[in-house]
Amino acid sequence: MTDRRQIREATRIFILCVFWYLISSSNNVIGKLVLNEFPYPMTLTMVQLLSISLYSGPLLKCWNIRPGLQSSFSKDYYWKLIIPLAFGKFLSSVFSHISIWKVPVSFAHTVKASMPLFTVVLSRVLMGEKQTLPVYLSLIPIIMGVAVATVTEISFDLVGMWSALIATCGFSLQNIFSKKVLHDTGVHHLRLLHMLGQLALLMFTPVWAIFDLWNIIQHVNIKQDANMFMIFLYLFADGLLNWLQNVVAFSLLHLVTPLTYAVANASKRIAVISFSLFMLRNPVTSTNVAGMALAIFGVLYYNKAKYDANLQKKKFTVLPLVDHSNGGVSVGHRFALNRFQHI
Repeated sequence: MTDRRQIREATRIFILCVFWYLISSSNNVIGKLVLNEFPYPMTLTMVQLLSISLYSGPLLKCWNIRPGLQSSFSKDYYWKLIIPLAFGKFLSSVFSHISIWKVPVSFAHTVKASMPLFTVVLSRVLMGEKQTLPVYLSLIPIIMGVAVATVTEISFDLVGMWSALIATCGFSLQNIFSKKVLHDTGVHHLRLLHMLGQLALLMFTPVWAIFDLWNIIQHVNIKQDANMFMIFLYLFADGLLNWLQNVVAFSLLHLVTPLTYAVANASKRIAVISFSLFMLRNPVTSTNVAGMALAIFGVLYYNKAKYDANLQKKKFTVLPLVDHSNGGVSVGHRFALNRFQHI
């Protein structure tokens, strides 16, 4: 029975990953097509946040997902974690859209492959978490790969590169603290997504109105021969795909460990880069592709190093199982005594 349950769970995760890769790849390509004709990355973010707010409510009702512990958030917890998460959600999304607007999708996602670097640094600064030597060494090919891809990028843009880095840092923080909220409160992952989407939309609307709304009304920077019907169709598709991507990503984040999610995210990066190169046909050199491959290899090596480090930690964890045949002394305690006697 346990084996069947594990097989079903593994199959479910695999199917979610495949959908995640397909949806994310399509979402990035459509986003690039929209921004080529309609250069308003903030509006793209606005459409995505609106989609999350509109579509998530009916989904929660359809699946009968109750509020759970969401209503029990303390005021202090709400301001310390929920509000910053919502703020980071729209900020990361804006910079992510600026990056794919300014540079090819393949290069933007190669830069985003540096996420393990941000995760290690932020975990050290915020949580005081130290890593093993192999984990630190795995960051070298990531940095080198991103550097090679940057130097050899034909369509390089400084704003695009920095935007991708800022977005990556923001997404790293979101992954860390979203998992913390899910663990601390027990709130359903899709309800957390809905709540963050609504809060982000509320905070971002004035910003969008100041920077984009009037320019769009005046058709500033929009090509005269642009097909507005197709642009609106692309915007609708982008919003829908982004919402689906968030639903799948939050579902995976809920089902798997942060490490497994990181591995899946690295594989998704390969899918997005490959799909964008195939669909958009942006020019790349062999050295540029080699840099991308080196960065992705570094990410996979990082995930392997983290997996080994976690296994090593488990080996030193002794479970206090009581052995009643030994006078109630726990197996772990007796094991420790035996080790002490042999020193």
